[in-house]
Amino acid sequence: MQGFFIEIPRSQADNVPNDYLRRQTVKNAERFITPELKVFEDKVLSAREKSLAHEKFLYEAVLDELCAQLAALQDSAGAIAELDAIGPLAERAVSLRWSAPTLTSQAALRITGGRHPVVERFLAEPFVPNDIALDASTRMLVITGPNMGGKSTYMRQVALITLLAHIGSYVPAHSATIGPIDRIFTRIGAGDDLAGGRSTFMVEMTEAANILHNASMRSLVLMDEIGRGTSTFDGLSLAWAIARHLASKIGAFTLFATHYFELTALAAELPSVLNIHLDATEHRQGIVFMHAVKPGPASKSYGLAVAKLAGIPREVLTEARRYLNTLEDQARKSLGSQGMLELDSASGTAREVEPSDELASVRAALNALEALDPDSLSPGNALQKLYELKNC
Repeated sequence: MQGFFIEIPRSQADNVPNDYLRRQTVKNAERFITPELKVFEDKVLSAREKSLAHEKFLYEAVLDELCAQLAALQDSAGAIAELDAIGPLAERAVSLRWSAPTLTSQAALRITGGRHPVVERFLAEPFVPNDIALDASTRMLVITGPNMGGKSTYMRQVALITLLAHIGSYVPAHSATIGPIDRIFTRIGAGDDLAGGRSTFMVEMTEAANILHNASMRSLVLMDEIGRGTSTFDGLSLAWAIARHLASKIGAFTLFATHYFELTALAAELPSVLNIHLDATEHRQGIVFMHAVKPGPASKSYGLAVAKLAGIPREVLTEARRYLNTLEDQARKSLGSQGMLELDSASGTAREVEPSDELASVRAALNALEALDPDSLSPGNALQKLYELKNC
């Protein structure tokens, strides 16, 4: 910036007053300054520096005043932050009818009437609450049931209730008794890592490995459909071994959702494992999800019924049902031809025996039931078939 000046055309430069002092010559003009203009220029150009200096002086003065009250200010800031966190939790607890959990030093995870706070908020129909009871003697629940039946929701609501209890919040449940939980591990969902060169199955196994290496007896583990990304036998073997290791070696509180019904046999082998299932019922070749947790394993997976809900074409479903019936018939024939295995107490080896008449009768009834098409029966025929099945 050139400062302040008076610019005069060069043709008039000789006529300026005597107190005009030449400052600069440009192409077609002369620039002059007077003593009074110089004084004004100094005031203006120094105002910014003086303003910044005064601002710094005031800022340092404020800091000096605040430093004397620093401890009190930090306490106030901490209290406001705590209120900011607790306030919304308190509002949700009152508005959504949450209850105070009981925290205990014993190994326990008992929830009565638990709900998923997010799913419940966006459901048009009433949310179906469910219970869970894990303790020192029961460490794992093997969860079976149909897709869309609510297995993942059930598992996640348990984890959310546990987390809310440990941060000091009320929880979405009628009651909850929560023991010490050091970490929550999850293996839920499916996704690959293309940039990292990892397939969906590799991601799944990496997460499972992290759980197996780092979970403890005080951990909560959620395993959802482990072993899906490879062959049936590979996946089943891995799921079985992982579930057994969690139950027998690590002892973490574990919710293990699976479609491998073979895993339900773990409950007979390990006393710390229980079977539960999400209930559903078929109606006119459709499916109605009950979303209620029941004891014991599920009777079937309802995969074709869920596929129908998803919009799979009818001809594809018909072909799938035909192939499913073929596979089930082959399995039944294989079981029937092999008879049963009986343990010889003298030699300690298994020997093959013929199935009993009662078992043969049950199989005949099951085959007859499988062959029925309820939609093609009249009321009279349906009643007659019912009597025939009863007499089997």
